[in-house]
Amino acid sequence: MIRLHYGRMLQDGLDGGVDGERGIARERLAELARRFPAVQGELRTRRTAGDYGFYDLVHQEAAVREISAFAEGLGQAHDHVLVLGIGGSALGTKALLNALRPPEWNELSDEAREFYPRLTVLENVDPTSVAGALRRIDPRRVLVNVISKSGGTAETMAQYLVVRQWLEEALGPAAARHIVFTTDPERGALREIAERDGIPALDVPSAVGGRYSVLSPVGLLPAALVGIDIEGLLAGAARAVERAEPDELMANAPALFAALLWAADTWHGGRIHVLMPYSDRLRELAEWFRQLWAESLGKARDRRGALVNAGPTPVGAVGATDQHSQVQLFMEGPYDKAITFVRVEDPGEDVTIPVIDGMPEDLGYLGGHSLGELLLAELDATSSALARMGRMNQMLTMPDLSAGSVGELLMFLQVACGYAGIWYNVDPFDQPGVELGKRLTFTAMGRPGFSEPLTPRGGGDQV
Repeated sequence: MIRLHYGRMLQDGLDGGVDGERGIARERLAELARRFPAVQGELRTRRTAGDYGFYDLVHQEAAVREISAFAEGLGQAHDHVLVLGIGGSALGTKALLNALRPPEWNELSDEAREFYPRLTVLENVDPTSVAGALRRIDPRRVLVNVISKSGGTAETMAQYLVVRQWLEEALGPAAARHIVFTTDPERGALREIAERDGIPALDVPSAVGGRYSVLSPVGLLPAALVGIDIEGLLAGAARAVERAEPDELMANAPALFAALLWAADTWHGGRIHVLMPYSDRLRELAEWFRQLWAESLGKARDRRGALVNAGPTPVGAVGATDQHSQVQLFMEGPYDKAITFVRVEDPGEDVTIPVIDGMPEDLGYLGGHSLGELLLAELDATSSALARMGRMNQMLTMPDLSAGSVGELLMFLQVACGYAGIWYNVDPFDQPGVELGKRLTFTAMGRPGFSEPLTPRGGGDQV
């Protein structure tokens, strides 16, 4: 089970909190706790109304059976999976692959991968990336998973048109047998194409938005294709949902996580929320978190329509790597950050640092320890040092890097984000700020029905 250690978000926390001048006063926890029943009540009301559909992803037995059958059947006929998607249709899959498959998955031999396919995610329309991937992948051996809930995402559909032509040039009429869609159950261009061309299509639940979809078929199908235990993912997710049931804030870890970050922002100017796992295998999960937090909480208007321009800025970092880049800023820069470390108790393997005769005395302290010991010692030292410098930080501790633990962490952060939306009084499930850019893109590309005034390239001024 994931544990939240929050003492270093508080002034003089019991486990070595921040200095006596900064951080959340312990007595103000009682204020958050008094306000929490209203927050919990509002969440339950909205959940009943269908706003929090991602909670229900822990109960999708039929989808798991469908995905498992597909992965064990048609999925076994390919040695490369190419995912076409952007944002929530890509970041979750990358996080799952990075966390739950061995490092450098695509570089491993077939035997080392246990004959599961390689996996490439194309999440942009940068022509150099797309062209490079198509040169590298054998169209005869690839399964292309096109992911778009709306079925009309400009970037993903452009990728699809390019890749479909590439497949047809190599395979002719058999090209459609190398494609699977993940899209809306009833509408959209992908659903129409699926029905016309006989392409298999998995459903994205209507009540689940893209950035909350990693534990839906959006993430579960690619995960199953490369051998990740998707039932374990959902079992872990169910633990996170269960932990959000208590009506007392101090017993509800995801809600407390959200409340502390909201308080750090609104009470103490901690407007930058850093997620810093001490694990290379969680690097992509930190990137996934950035979208979840930014797109859900960054809103111009609150639920009453008042102009608030609310929202913290999420930042991803990785320890110990970023101790040698960003931590200098975290330690001595503005007091505008709240940092969440992620600690993995058992990463699954370790490497002993050898004791070598004749090594300089200054290096002797390392011998006989392990790289894992060093990594966790650096984590604890960084957290302690930040607290001494008056910098708010907290820690999420995972027992291991199993599918269950990763599924629990993903759902924990999603549930916390849902609570944060209520604390900030914004809708955590819409994204109106990206719509103008979409309309201007449609205008620039000549899509019928769209005509928006365009400013000169780069704003006009140049040198």
